[in-house]
Amino acid sequence: MPDLSGINVVTVKSQAFLNERQTIDYQTQREACLNWLLTFGKDPDRVEGYALGTVKPRAARMDQFYRFVWDYEGRYTANITHDYADAWMTELASTDLSTAHKDCCQKAVKMLFKWRHHEHGLEEWTPEITFYSRDSASNPRDYLSREERVKIREAALEYGSAPSYSDLTPEARDRWRIHLAQRFGKPKSDVTPADWDCANGWKIPSLVWVSMDAGLRPIEVERATTSWVDVDNRLLRIPKEQSSKNRDNWLVGLRSQTVEYLKRWLDQRDTYAKYDETETIWLTNHGNPYSSQSLRYLLHRLFEEAGIPTENRQVSWYTIRHSVGTYMTREEDLAAAQAQLRHKSEQTTMKYDQTPVEERRDALDRMG
Repeated sequence: MPDLSGINVVTVKSQAFLNERQTIDYQTQREACLNWLLTFGKDPDRVEGYALGTVKPRAARMDQFYRFVWDYEGRYTANITHDYADAWMTELASTDLSTAHKDCCQKAVKMLFKWRHHEHGLEEWTPEITFYSRDSASNPRDYLSREERVKIREAALEYGSAPSYSDLTPEARDRWRIHLAQRFGKPKSDVTPADWDCANGWKIPSLVWVSMDAGLRPIEVERATTSWVDVDNRLLRIPKEQSSKNRDNWLVGLRSQTVEYLKRWLDQRDTYAKYDETETIWLTNHGNPYSSQSLRYLLHRLFEEAGIPTENRQVSWYTIRHSVGTYMTREEDLAAAQAQLRHKSEQTTMKYDQTPVEERRDALDRMG
């Protein structure tokens, strides 16, 4: 039976709509659907399920769809029909939400009806409205340019750093205590010189630099453990049980400088009590594994630190991954990018086989 602990089966918003018996009915149906998707969903004939990283965000959008139906009907129902799905698509079409978001919602509903088709004999759903997302086409959504990659690496070294405790005047220390108390979520009176060391630690540099080398997916940042790290050979050894696609063991190369920062962080990590009961490499200030949302927040702060504008861009942790694929393909070849990004199929990697914008711009200059 697949592990559903990483998926919010009954969300707080849905639970607020339901009574106790309805909650149990909804939870039972959701668990059956999610278990099927993780075990059979991708290819039922081959007993091949979707990856948890695929099912988790779509499960959240399925939950939104159910709530739409309940609001539409003014009551709870588990009898989801094609008419409801088309009605939700019509509503989404009228909103200012991005096409990419609408497309993801539609894929989630298709996944739900795929389960109902195979398990309950109902017809699969062909939507009346479709959303074409350029983000899902052959081009990566967005990626860091070479210059931006350097700036983000440098910003990670600067991010959140504090002046030396001994170099500050009493007045300056007091101001920094206020700042660090807010940053670490503790009373000002509890801030100690050790918090200065934490502020200047190697967690963020190691997290960012490893991701810049390995193109880590958010789910891989969340799952990364100390057992992955092979310092001597400058590698991450990702076992198939913990890889995003759960198919192969992966060897991912790291730069020497990245390994140095990672070693420094692993030494510091051992001094923090919140890591005593876990092998997770990186935890947030609240002691939780990083999620897509917390990583997106971090990357936005790094963009600010680096002076990189975010207007007209879709900035997420995948922006880093896309840059790895784009430039690994240019510097080496598709095979190298496929191995570094841990793609099972070379077709997935082929979307990075394109000329980066700065090289096209240089070509225009040469063309005259």
